[in-house]
Amino acid sequence: MNRWGKAFLVLALVAVVGMAFRVSWNALRDIAHAIGADHTAATLYPFVVDGLMALALIATLVLVGKNRTFALRVLGTYTGASLVLNYVHGLVPELHGASVDWGRLADWDPANYALVLLATSLPVGSIYFGSDLVAKVLHHRPAPIPTVNTNAEESTESVSNRSTADLAESTPAPVVVAPVRMPDPVAVEFVKSTLPLKPVTTAAAPTPAPAIERRAVAAAESTRPRRATGRVPEVARSSRPKRTPDQLLDEARRVTAGWPDAKLTAEGIRLAVHTSPKNARTLRETLRAERDGTARAA
Repeated sequence: MNRWGKAFLVLALVAVVGMAFRVSWNALRDIAHAIGADHTAATLYPFVVDGLMALALIATLVLVGKNRTFALRVLGTYTGASLVLNYVHGLVPELHGASVDWGRLADWDPANYALVLLATSLPVGSIYFGSDLVAKVLHHRPAPIPTVNTNAEESTESVSNRSTADLAESTPAPVVVAPVRMPDPVAVEFVKSTLPLKPVTTAAAPTPAPAIERRAVAAAESTRPRRATGRVPEVARSSRPKRTPDQLLDEARRVTAGWPDAKLTAEGIRLAVHTSPKNARTLRETLRAERDGTARAA
C-alpha cells in the first residue's frame, strides 16, 4: 500500500473512532449524572473511560513483553466497563431523561451496587493505569535491529576449510622406526708370517643400515658425560695457599685501613681479599666491632 492509501486508512479509522466515541459519550454522560456528577463532571466522564482506552491502545502498539500484556489488560478492562455502562444505559430508559433516582442504575439492589461501584471506580482507575502506561511508554527503549551478514555462510565455510587444512598439516602421522639388527660377530684368523700380523676377515662387510636406523643406533649408544673422579692434578689446583682466619683478618685490616664505614661491606671485603662470602661477612662484623670499640675509647 502506498503512502496515500495508508493516510486514507488512518483518517477513516479516526473518523470511525470519533463517531463511536460520540455515541458512547451520550450514554456515559447520563450514567455520570445518575451517580451524582454535576454538569461539568458528567461532560468529562466519557473522556475518562474511552480516553484511557485510546491511551492503552497506543501503549499496546509501542510496548513489548510483559508491559504490552499489561496494556492489553487495561484496554480489555476499560472496553468491557464501557460496554457494560452503555448496555445499562440502553436497558434503563429513565437514564435518557435524567428522571431516574440519584444513585439508582438497576432495580435489583446487588446489581445496582455493582454498577455504581463500577461507574465510580473508573475515574480513579484511569488516574492509576493511565500514569503507569505513560511511564512505561516513556521509559521504553526499542531493541536494536540486528544486522544481517550476507557473507556469514561463506565466511564460516572458508574458516572451516582453512582450519581443516591446518589441522592436517599440524598433526602428521607418527613415524614408525624399524627395529635395528646388530651385525653378526666377525671371525678373525691370524696367519703366521714374517710380515706384521694383519687380521683376515672371513665374513663379508655388513650392509650399511638406513639413515633412520643409524640415527637410532647412535642415540642408543650415546651416554651422558661422566664426571671426573679421583684426585685433581697439581696443575689444576690453585697456586694461592690456604690462609688461616688470622691471616685473613690481618690482610682485611691492611686493605680496609683507609675505607670509610659506609664502604665497609661484605661484598667489598670479598673482592679485596679474594675470599668466600661467608668469610667476608665474618671479617666485616669483626672490623666493624673493632672500629666501634676504637671510637668509644677515643
